[in-house]
Amino acid sequence: MITSSFCLLPGVGLRTERRFWRHGILTWDRFLLARQVPGVSALRKALFDDRMREAQEHVVQQDSRYFARTLAARHQWRLYEWLRERALYLDIETDSFGQITVVGLYGQGRYTALVRNESLSLLRLREELSQYDLLITFCGSTFDLPMLRAHFSDLTLDQPHIDLCGIGRQLGYHGGLKAIERRMGINRITALQGFSGDDAVRQWNRWRHQRDEGARELLLAYNEADCVNLQPLADALYCRLVLASGLEEARGQQGLDPATYR
Repeated sequence: MITSSFCLLPGVGLRTERRFWRHGILTWDRFLLARQVPGVSALRKALFDDRMREAQEHVVQQDSRYFARTLAARHQWRLYEWLRERALYLDIETDSFGQITVVGLYGQGRYTALVRNESLSLLRLREELSQYDLLITFCGSTFDLPMLRAHFSDLTLDQPHIDLCGIGRQLGYHGGLKAIERRMGINRITALQGFSGDDAVRQWNRWRHQRDEGARELLLAYNEADCVNLQPLADALYCRLVLASGLEEARGQQGLDPATYR
């Protein structure tokens, strides 16, 4: 999807992008090959060509951070298919005082829990985050990432970021993560049915004050589900956003197989 995206060009919005697609300009390569683009002056075409070539170079270099800077946050979902294998699904837990207790990280099929007073540190966070080129959260724009920045002021979070809560709302999916999971048919183990963030706080307190190993295990199982379930949710929402974008329809009008939009 990213190499069919023209909304990274200055002054180009979704309506203009769809106009390009309707005229058969479905990829950056086609834009560059076109001698003229309807509605784009020769001067702007030259400017856009430079931006397209620059973007292509950063894709070849596998440089996702470039798109974190140049692609508006509401459009960064378009990076998902390209960066899926290098995506990190992140979720944090806090105590009743708003202090971080667990940072959960799921990437490349592996879940890691960084626990306060055990493994959670600025150095360890830097080490873990540096391995990934895309961050995926649910409500991370308003909660997880601001909390991490507040607690670890020297932590660099320069990857592009997809907040599934925000893009879900674009598609009409409202409510919390668990409610949307149920609508999508994404399940949790029986022990976590009905388990909430308030329950996570209580389990942390039981672990902290009583050293209840069962409470610690349940807390981490809850956090792991919050992280791991973001992947199938991201897959589903991405496919729906591609369909809603109009790109597949434009490819069909050009007599092309929509499955080749990648």
